[in-house]
Amino acid sequence: MQQTKTTSRAEAPRPVSRGTGWLPLQPQTLVDQAIEAIIAGAAAGLILPGDRVVEAELARKLGVSRVPVREALRLLESQGVVVNEPYKGIRLRPVTNDRVADLIETRIALEASAMARATAAGRNRGHHLDPLRKAVAEMELMAARHDAYGVAAADTLFHRALCELGGNSVTLDLWETLSRQFTIIFGLATFGKPMLGVVEEHQDLLVVFEAGDIAAIRAALDEHITVMNQAMDYEAIIARRRAERDEA
Repeated sequence: MQQTKTTSRAEAPRPVSRGTGWLPLQPQTLVDQAIEAIIAGAAAGLILPGDRVVEAELARKLGVSRVPVREALRLLESQGVVVNEPYKGIRLRPVTNDRVADLIETRIALEASAMARATAAGRNRGHHLDPLRKAVAEMELMAARHDAYGVAAADTLFHRALCELGGNSVTLDLWETLSRQFTIIFGLATFGKPMLGVVEEHQDLLVVFEAGDIAAIRAALDEHITVMNQAMDYEAIIARRRAERDEA
């Protein structure tokens, strides 16, 4: 039997450009690759919230045995990405507007705390912002390619970097437990607003963060996360995307 290796923390969804170069790829197991493929498919709308995930079918599409797919689904279930219900099988976790609102409330608490701590420690300027700038550059590149998952992955990297700058490992760990759910929602959001608009939101947030006014940072974060997301009807986006997919 093929042995697979698991990881406790979500891996970076894809490498981020460093200037004109690229960060080196990290070794990935088949489980890692299966997880990334599932998240990528969900963020790109190939598989939608509520869809059934059939282990054998997914393994066939990915060209691997069922073993790494089974382990990937087990890990994703522990992170709330998929749910396993009696008589219904494994499904991608449903996304409702209420569910998004709950995730938004959690994100605001974690990221506002991280940004305040980072600012107090002087980690909101200079070289500390390099990971954020690289994530925005990657996001812009992916938006130009109309790559929904690429935008979502870079979006995730940006907000992960914000939490890392806060220097609180507990905050980062809590954020990581939800990071893959965030990536899927970031991807779905690109079906409801222009991808370049997503890039501009992060550029604006970066400017305010660097300026260092805590009240302004909190307001900008609230605008970026709460206001922008509440203006979107995720249930309608999913229904529209499902109809488009079924017609195709």
